Amino acid sequence: MKPVKVGICGLGTVGGGTFNVLQRNAEEIARRAGRGIEVAQIAMRSSNPNCQITGTPITNDVFAVATNPEIDIVIELIGGYTVARELVLKSIDNGKHVVTANKALIAVHGNEIFAKAREKGVIVAFEAAVAGGIPVIKAIREGLSANRINWVAGIINGTGNFILTEMREKGRTFPDVLAEAQALGYAEADPTFDVEGIDAAHKLTILASIAFGIPLQFDKAYTEGITQLTTADVNYAEALGYRIKHLGVARSTANGIELRVHPTLIPADRLIANVNGVMNAVMVNGDAAGSTLFYGAGAGMEPTASSVIADLVDVVRAMTSDPENRVPHLAFQPDSLSAHPILPIEACESAYYLRIQAKDHPGVLAQVASILSERGINIESIMQKEVEEQDGLVPMILLTHRVVEQHMNDAITALEALQDVIGSVVRIRVEQLN
Repeated sequence: MKPVKVGICGLGTVGGGTFNVLQRNAEEIARRAGRGIEVAQIAMRSSNPNCQITGTPITNDVFAVATNPEIDIVIELIGGYTVARELVLKSIDNGKHVVTANKALIAVHGNEIFAKAREKGVIVAFEAAVAGGIPVIKAIREGLSANRINWVAGIINGTGNFILTEMREKGRTFPDVLAEAQALGYAEADPTFDVEGIDAAHKLTILASIAFGIPLQFDKAYTEGITQLTTADVNYAEALGYRIKHLGVARSTANGIELRVHPTLIPADRLIANVNGVMNAVMVNGDAAGSTLFYGAGAGMEPTASSVIADLVDVVRAMTSDPENRVPHLAFQPDSLSAHPILPIEACESAYYLRIQAKDHPGVLAQVASILSERGINIESIMQKEVEEQDGLVPMILLTHRVVEQHMNDAITALEALQDVIGSVVRIRVEQLN
């Protein structure tokens, strides 16, 4: 059987890794796919010194790959929203299957792309778009297809996890660790997507669609970054038996789907709380399988290439199959997607960590407890520290039981209005992940 011909668009970190692994493991990959896979063209703006591409046709025009009649599968690794979207749609229009690692593209334009792919009878595969080398999309879409998924929770941005790990283990400040992350290449010069939760929200949007059978709705995801976290809060959480992680949470409730990324206290004895450095992990809770944990490298040249090539093998296997009998892009058949709404953050339910800076006056704690009680918020535990010498204030740390966020918002407004409470109340959500 003649080999399948692929075109790689983008020869950066992931593109270079994909090319190298395809060459190095060509025989093994062919055994798995049932036929050889040949890189027939590469589109790139600049060369990659880590790749020996001598003999492979090169172009600087990505659309030349999309229209090349010799190409069966286009691998999109250029990133971004605009050119990538145009490239993928043009490839589909020309009857080519697509493999992509572009989480932003899928999260924002996936509904349009998948509709076009169904119309043309081609496959768009995107395992590498979430959690690098961890095959979590395949696990949810196929391995857990017997389950009603209750929730998904993940550490799905390695940069943020590296920063929080350094803050906890070494007592360093956020700006200090961010500078090191940039120097090491973990964070971009503009780290906004990583530290503000946007990158994680792209990935969570995809996971939620596959888990719950809903359209992709990135614009409705709640995002909150880690830039305001202090080493004090990291240490207080540790003293209470928790770790702070930048967590993505998607949960199905009777009222709708929670879709949120934010700093989160997790009990220190949970496996996911002990995922450190730049590693990623995703927990999935289903009604039949219970909780499962997927752990591994969330980025990097060859881990991500592993997922790209796994998709490539799947596409090669399925190329001759009836389009109606292929695994659906979002796990559920297109005409069976749910209209279950995405909940606003105010309607989501969580437990909370609160840190209140108060004057050292009698009765302040009673006032705090009264405000919470009036709004149906139960306190689980209280930790009151010594008076801080520099300002004479007492830090009060509280853990609450689960409550709808709007009630907590109302309580915080009332707490900050107290004469003896100074500054803003620090609020961090808590998840038990039982």
